[in-house]
Amino acid sequence: MTINQELLEKLLEEAKVNPRLRTNLDLRTSAEDGSQRMLNAMLPGTEVAIHRHPMSSENVILIKGRLDEVLYEEVASADGKVTLKEVERIHLCPEDGVYGCQVPKGVWHTVEVLEPSVIYEGKDGKYGEDGSETYTSM
Repeated sequence: MTINQELLEKLLEEAKVNPRLRTNLDLRTSAEDGSQRMLNAMLPGTEVAIHRHPMSSENVILIKGRLDEVLYEEVASADGKVTLKEVERIHLCPEDGVYGCQVPKGVWHTVEVLEPSVIYEGKDGKYGEDGSETYTSM
């Protein structure tokens, strides 16, 4: 497989007809591959739930487009309720020379897609089997 403009445009077209406004392409070479390696094509308006990966950092490399990787930390109030506070927004834009980032293990994060974008995501552990958590009000 060659990752080229034609493939990226095909993925973005698939994202347009997906109600979630995104689609991904699994890049693992076998079912035994215990990692997550994929291309994720996303359109503005897609909603990626705030989530974290407690057992692995995640590498995000932007191939096309422009988006913000948004990082959060937990804040406990006096009554013990835990909420999230945005602590960093990493603006990824190849035109500006910012191509990717690494989300540290256990850090809550999401993305805000600013224009049609394709990222490469890589981390240890298969999706759904890696202990990943989605944020819900605690």
